[in-house]
Amino acid sequence: MFKGPFLQALTAFAGLLVAAPAAAETQGFQSDRITVTTEGSGPDVILIPGMTSSPSAWRSVSGMPGYRFHYVQVKGFAGTVPEANASGNVSAPVAEEIARYIEAAELERPALVGHSMGGTMALMIAARHPGAVSKVMVVDQLPFMGIVYGPPGTTPESVRPTADKQRASMIEATPEEFQKRLVAMTTAMVRDKEQRTLVLADAEASDRETVANAFHELIVTDLRPELPSIKVPATVLYVTPQGVPLTDAQMDAVYQASYAPLEGVKLVRVPDSAHFIMSDNPERFQAELKAFLAE
Repeated sequence: MFKGPFLQALTAFAGLLVAAPAAAETQGFQSDRITVTTEGSGPDVILIPGMTSSPSAWRSVSGMPGYRFHYVQVKGFAGTVPEANASGNVSAPVAEEIARYIEAAELERPALVGHSMGGTMALMIAARHPGAVSKVMVVDQLPFMGIVYGPPGTTPESVRPTADKQRASMIEATPEEFQKRLVAMTTAMVRDKEQRTLVLADAEASDRETVANAFHELIVTDLRPELPSIKVPATVLYVTPQGVPLTDAQMDAVYQASYAPLEGVKLVRVPDSAHFIMSDNPERFQAELKAFLAE
């Protein structure tokens, strides 16, 4: 169930918006997988963008007073050199690097906010380093994306052949074929035409092999068994995608079932938005973020 080009587009790439936050790169932290920039002052909040994204994905957050935001850039996306992300998994090792950053920067249990693939990383950190964070927000991401590509009862192993084919098709596509795929994906993910153009440009600037490997990893990663390990407050924002034959109630049921192992999770469906809730419905996103951070 839940197959089709639209959902592949929805989850394959988490795009990138215009106007990167005016932030300063964190001094003293060296990594071959991420860079981090900071902005503001107050309680610490780590913002993790999705696939092909840069910190400009959070432009609707930039300038919000009262917090010190730490913007993560995953290497290999949005024109950056892949370095260690050039081969193999991306989400899991990057999540470990973010956890290392929290320790190296001596942050006192920051809040985590992750969009799409960044949401996967936020869940990994909260589950695998439970004492490191104070709360976690996931923006439009399931704990097991494999259910999008298989029937009920799909497991990481049963969906692996599909993930293998997806990765191969991305790597082997001609430039023209890949361009058409990027256009379809960005059209599905972003409503605003101007922002859509910018998202497309940033996706084109990402390293194709890094993206293909990261997408493969997402399809076969099932975090549902790890959700009970998350003991901090958790909020999940999500949408009912246009073009998907599901009602709001059915989409609610998908998220309720997927996040059932996470005790006390707050599930919020955001209307009038595609995958990029931060830009498609910025007022609602800001309201939800402020409420989440104030809890």
